[in-house]
Amino acid sequence: MNWDRIEGNWKQLKGNVKEQWGKLTDDQLDVIAGKHEHLSGKIQEAYGITKDETEKQISEWQARQKDQH
Repeated sequence: MNWDRIEGNWKQLKGNVKEQWGKLTDDQLDVIAGKHEHLSGKIQEAYGITKDETEKQISEWQARQKDQH
């Protein structure tokens, strides 16, 4: 699933994001609004991980969304 579709379906995908990155709050997810760079930044802040590790996790999550939608 590409980021345009993720952004467009953000309300439906927020639950999947919350399952993957449970430290993110509902308010943070609302602010992220499907924006890749916002998601990446919030994950880095919440988990204290590098940008590279964050991007790896996001890519893996994104690939799984293809299977589910």
